[in-house]
Amino acid sequence: MLNNKKFILNSVLAFSILSLAIAYFIQYILGHKPCNLCLIERIPYLASIILISLIFIINKFEKVIAGIVLLFFIFGAIVSFYHVGIEQGFFSESLVCDLGASSENLSKEDLLKQLENKTAISCKDVTFRFLGLSLATINTVISILLSAIMSVVIKNYGQNK
Repeated sequence: MLNNKKFILNSVLAFSILSLAIAYFIQYILGHKPCNLCLIERIPYLASIILISLIFIINKFEKVIAGIVLLFFIFGAIVSFYHVGIEQGFFSESLVCDLGASSENLSKEDLLKQLENKTAISCKDVTFRFLGLSLATINTVISILLSAIMSVVIKNYGQNK
């Protein structure tokens, strides 16, 4: 079981690195700007890279660290599901979607300049699709799967040591 657990953790680590690499490729090479929720949805992958690496480096508190990774992926699933709801019109855009784009206390010239530059990307606008699905939809499914995988890893800690 120990080698199986290491293989699964290495797989989650590699998948997290690949996921972030794809996100940055879509952003910087293909030129699709992410909205604020898209940026937040990257946090669980970055956290899993750091935390799973920490498991291999310190070889202590493995179950606790794996539990934290699980919580990050649950958080990612919730945020992604919410993002899909915004894209589909089930939820209205939140303050998070509007961060950095507040139009309060702006002169009409500043507001026009901001509209011309369109610095903030709306969370309801899908700028990139893969197989007809938005990245938020794909991320919802992946986050749920990674949550389930991490749950199994945690459940099996202490067995067959």
